[in-house]
Amino acid sequence: MPRPSRYAPDSIARPVHWSREAACLEADPSDFFPKEHGLEAPFVREQAKAYCRRCPVREQCLRYALDRPEKFGVWGGLDEDERQSIRRSSQRRTRRKAARSQEEDADAVKATAEPAEAA
Repeated sequence: MPRPSRYAPDSIARPVHWSREAACLEADPSDFFPKEHGLEAPFVREQAKAYCRRCPVREQCLRYALDRPEKFGVWGGLDEDERQSIRRSSQRRTRRKAARSQEEDADAVKATAEPAEAA
């Protein structure tokens, strides 16, 4: 019996990658990496963000940058510092959630152990 392929046949249309619909597709890529522009960097950064504001795939772009993580440039309308802030906030929430879960587990173990001690 032939082994099935893990790949779709060439006759099946593949979905278009989100980046093919990006507003910045025809823009100068260096505009999205403003630190290369020295004193003009703040202006260039805002120009890049203007592209992002009108982009139909802004959310996908930002998710891509946060998942990688992209350390440089404007992605999904946010620069490096803004994305780093999101990452830090997410990490804090994850740590708090884990700490709460550990406390709940400890309380459950303690509650289970207390009736046994009373007997």
